[in-house]
Amino acid sequence: MINNQLEWRALQPDTDSVQSLFSELPDDSCYFSEVQPRLFNTLSLLLDSQAKLPLMLVKTPEHPEYQALLQTVISGFDDESVTLYGGHYHIDGAAVSWRPAESEQDNFASTGGVHSADWIEAEQLFGCFRQYNNTLTLEPGLVHKANGGTLLLSLRALLAQPLLWLRLKQILSTRQFSWHSPDESRPLPVAVPPMPLHFRLILTGERDALADFQEMEPELAALAFYSEFEDNIQIVDEQSFALWIKWARSVAADEDLLIADDLWPVLMREAVRYTGDQETLPLCPVWLARQFQEAAANSDENLINGEHLQAALDNREWREGFLAERIRDEILLDQILIETEGEAIGQINALSVIEFPGHPRAFGEPSRISCVVHVGDGEFHDVERKAELGGNIHAKGMMIMQAWLIAELELDQQLPFSASVVFEQSYSEVDGDSASLAELCALISALSSQPITQQIAVTGSVDQFGRVQPVGGLNEKIEGFFHICQQRTLNGSQGVIIPAANVRHLCLQQEVVDAVREGKFHVWAVESVEEALPLLTKTEWDKEDAPCLLRSIQERIAQINQQEGRQRPWPLRWLNWFNQS
Repeated sequence: MINNQLEWRALQPDTDSVQSLFSELPDDSCYFSEVQPRLFNTLSLLLDSQAKLPLMLVKTPEHPEYQALLQTVISGFDDESVTLYGGHYHIDGAAVSWRPAESEQDNFASTGGVHSADWIEAEQLFGCFRQYNNTLTLEPGLVHKANGGTLLLSLRALLAQPLLWLRLKQILSTRQFSWHSPDESRPLPVAVPPMPLHFRLILTGERDALADFQEMEPELAALAFYSEFEDNIQIVDEQSFALWIKWARSVAADEDLLIADDLWPVLMREAVRYTGDQETLPLCPVWLARQFQEAAANSDENLINGEHLQAALDNREWREGFLAERIRDEILLDQILIETEGEAIGQINALSVIEFPGHPRAFGEPSRISCVVHVGDGEFHDVERKAELGGNIHAKGMMIMQAWLIAELELDQQLPFSASVVFEQSYSEVDGDSASLAELCALISALSSQPITQQIAVTGSVDQFGRVQPVGGLNEKIEGFFHICQQRTLNGSQGVIIPAANVRHLCLQQEVVDAVREGKFHVWAVESVEEALPLLTKTEWDKEDAPCLLRSIQERIAQINQQEGRQRPWPLRWLNWFNQS
């Protein structure tokens, strides 16, 4: 039998191999161009471009921190020479005239630069025309201050106010600003001459906002420069890891904080839980700043260490752990039936991730899946789907695992069994295919009458060839089952089965790692259904010279076919004789 059990070292990222970098790396500054080369290159192209439509779309999270970061980066492109743009409006009674700027003191003069706004209103963006006691005043807006420079705006704000975008688009395309009355029913009381206006426009927003803009302005979106802030960095060598350390240091420096060497392993483990990949670390300045700020709350100085950060993480988990504890209590009080000992036919523990709307933390919960079979026409009943509680992806997973089973049985006729598969005590919609491996094992157990151990929980999806595919939420799923077993007392035989492709996503809590190291809990990684079944049933799926699950199912099918053969219907001539009589 293949040994699929993982060592405890595989359950967390390896921080020992890079420990020397934490202390040996000099405190060099990390340039934006090093961690965001694509975005930096696109910004430089926009600033050097003489395009008729100087528009750029940037995919970033909806947070002012990103606009401030982009503003700082773009400001670094500006040279020291001062060029005047814009002009001066002279108001003489009811007469308004305009001339090009001669000094920075002119009321509509600009030296370019970078200007940004997370939310905008009409007067803030386009300025305003005021008349009070026969006195006229003109006030510049963001477009005038950005004349000759760059304007950074939130795409979300523009999409919420389409009329602002229509006027801004006209200014951008015509390179001229014309004054309009704020009241559409009343024109301006005096004629105000237009002024030339030219600036580069950068719109930032999430991907759904960019999709809405592309649908609204397909031609402009096709002509615009595009780039995105890369949230993560792939750790492929020591150089990329050193780059991440320097970037995190620069974020800490912005918070006036110093980082002790023993903080890095704690931060790295939390970063891997955040990205969900041992070889990927986050670049999000907002996320990094939050970790440092909460760690600083436990320190009396501006130096933060591993103990400070770990205490902050433990406290955050406790603050946000109410729902997870209540659901765990329901299981421990047998209000939700989850068995962690013994064996059962057609019953298995699957692993689920629960995400409540408005709740900041996802958490794992074991789910009981049961399957019963009976003589029938070969139909597989997905109870969740029939009750309209199963989503399309879940239904797809069910059909895929059924296809694999039918292909493996190599039947020349219809399967003489019908099966019913259900998530027990599930009262809301079930979707996703991460339980298809567990459902398939439960179905095989019911067909072969071979019991499944209840000490092992399973997650993973399967394809039509029986290969186990990766799923999400591994850490939360494993920890959810572990905490139930722990509170019922670990017996050394409990554990979870996960897809082998998910090993790189593991970053488990320290108490789980310690339990695996002590042999009290186990994690098995499998690549196929054939590898998972012996762990659950202690019987191979297919073996020529020994009992196996496949042969048990085939023998049961043969018995049913023989019984049906002995119960043939009466010949047709007998039925005709009865009808005539």
